[in-house]
Amino acid sequence: MATIYTNIAANKRKTAMLIAVYVALITGVVYALQRVYGYDPSIVVFAGIFSVGMSLVSYYTGDKVALAVSGAQAVTKEANPYIVNMVENISITAGLPMPKVYVISDNAINAFATGRDPQHASVAVTTGAIENLENEELEGVLAHELSHVGNYDIRVMTIVIVMVGIISILSNWFWRSQLFGGRRRSSDDREGGGNGVLMIVGLVLIIFSPIVAQLIQLAVSRRREYLADASGALLTRYPEGLARALEKISAANQPTANANQATAHLYFTNPFSGKAFSNLFSTHPPIDERIKRLRAM
Repeated sequence: MATIYTNIAANKRKTAMLIAVYVALITGVVYALQRVYGYDPSIVVFAGIFSVGMSLVSYYTGDKVALAVSGAQAVTKEANPYIVNMVENISITAGLPMPKVYVISDNAINAFATGRDPQHASVAVTTGAIENLENEELEGVLAHELSHVGNYDIRVMTIVIVMVGIISILSNWFWRSQLFGGRRRSSDDREGGGNGVLMIVGLVLIIFSPIVAQLIQLAVSRRREYLADASGALLTRYPEGLARALEKISAANQPTANANQATAHLYFTNPFSGKAFSNLFSTHPPIDERIKRLRAM
């Protein structure tokens, strides 16, 4: 029978495997470009440096942007002792520094954590969550978000974003070369030793790699949600509280007003209501599956 600890270990292993697939995909795209076009490796290195640089800018400023976009307002213990004390108690239990606490004026039940590490973390929760969740349920939600901080999920997702950026740049080069420059022949072609089958495989890999990269990114995000559920349940020692919170969110089916595609992966649950986005392209696993796993612990 699965336990909280086995769930945490399994999700960590699966996330590591997905990132390994990402690395393999990038290697394949680079190899395909060199085979098909004969590109100088230094150009590929430049693309990687550029992608990393842009991602680092987002890494150090993304939390401020996410809080501003969501309309989150900082609160103090004097202004809202209920929520601040709850965050403080869970932080102490988790052995984490006290994060900054924000409240979002929104009737939807949701929350998110952001920040590049535990020392620079912030937790934001909607007024809908504060008003509609029981004490144990809200504790479960906040424990889930603080688990994202303690598990360094933001760092994992940054690594993934860097990889997506590299793949996107390489794929864009392919299309620009096709439109404006034509296909550069590799040295093997010029020498008559080109492998047609290998070139076709390379072209298919370049064309479809951005789609595969996006799917892997979503898979990593989903795995981190399962891991945070398990870690949050471990903190509160009461998985049922988190399961009940998810049930209320599912029943309400209310969108979070200021959420967008760029910040959707940060939230406790998918901030978009209804079925506007299929499960395949959702940043979060199905709520029913999350509830099932929690109640199996």
